[in-house]
Amino acid sequence: MSFISLEQLPFVGMSHQFVGETQGAPFSAYIVKARPGQGPPLHKHPYVEVAFTLEGCATITVGDEEREVNAGGIVVIPPNTPHRFVNSGDTLLRQIDVHASPKFIQTNL
Repeated sequence: MSFISLEQLPFVGMSHQFVGETQGAPFSAYIVKARPGQGPPLHKHPYVEVAFTLEGCATITVGDEEREVNAGGIVVIPPNTPHRFVNSGDTLLRQIDVHASPKFIQTNL
């Protein structure tokens, strides 16, 4: 068992990074704080990712589908499916992206 604070996690780009293998957990997570217009490039992972939108809104592309997701929205992204999001609002986007892997494996497209 470990107790950590968000500030103890590495912050890269727009996210704190919870790496499961470092913390003794079977999953990893990005804790996202994206400014308007900010988001990652189109990419994929060899495992399921679940994105929980906590605050703000995002346009999320999963495969050939694009949708607006608001606070309270949850998106399940299948393995090896190209996806991305962009903060499409005018306030901070906060979301938690849970990766079904103890480490991040990402291929940018």
